[in-house]
Amino acid sequence: MTRESRPAAPATALDGLAWHKSTYSGADNGCVEHAATPAGTAAVRDTKDRRRGTLLFSAPTWTRFLRATV
Repeated sequence: MTRESRPAAPATALDGLAWHKSTYSGADNGCVEHAATPAGTAAVRDTKDRRRGTLLFSAPTWTRFLRATV
């Protein structure tokens, strides 16, 4: 876990979020999903094993990540 990330939120706090599968996910099931939370953070989880938890990133950290991967 990076310094900018925070531990997973309780599952109930993530219910009802609009999750989106990454467009970079390949055919090998290496998929991640992301969602914006009402608190303004970015939630990220493993599509194929959601029980492993969710990482929460601040908006500036998530923006830096997205810009670095383009």
